[in-house]
Amino acid sequence: MNNVLANPISTTLPVEHKATQVLIALYCGSRFGHNPVYKEKAIQLAQGIAEHGFGIVYGGASIGLMGQVADTVTEHGGEVVGVIPEFMLDYEVAHNHLTELHVVENMHMRKAMMAERASAFVALPGGLGTFEEILEIATWGQLNQHQKPMMLYNVNGFYNHMIAQLDHAVQEGFLPPQHRAKLIVCETEAEIFSAIKNLQTPKKFVI
Repeated sequence: MNNVLANPISTTLPVEHKATQVLIALYCGSRFGHNPVYKEKAIQLAQGIAEHGFGIVYGGASIGLMGQVADTVTEHGGEVVGVIPEFMLDYEVAHNHLTELHVVENMHMRKAMMAERASAFVALPGGLGTFEEILEIATWGQLNQHQKPMMLYNVNGFYNHMIAQLDHAVQEGFLPPQHRAKLIVCETEAEIFSAIKNLQTPKKFVI
């Protein structure tokens, strides 16, 4: 079991890194969705991440898919780093049983810290925040700010319409196909683990 970080720390102070595992950033909803398959697949993926020897960095909440993946990784011996903006504490209940919990000033700092700590990025089903996070990290990849794997976990066809929009942007000449190809569509856990199996500790992230 992981140690509980009793006092959340702010990025205005020196950041103490207790996690030692290579971390996968998981973007996912603060709700479970209507179909039980979303929770089931989130649990399976989180368990697999821990069993493969990885930890996760995520949005720091204890609710919805976010809380579920944190609990599952912890239960199976993985490390969990949570990053939550202070104002979000009014909307999302912070998870207090993590390897590290960072309460930061704003969303920009949350995303920057997650990007810095992660070696890869996986978007599970979620809402506007999840869409924005994976598309922003894909944009940073297009601008050569990182070369880390980025994946859409297309559970139950959840991302079919987003995938179609991205392909349409390529067809219409707005998105170069080589940059579209960097956002990997995964239909199964096996495809995700194939993409991340050789990950190393990330190099410094450029923002």
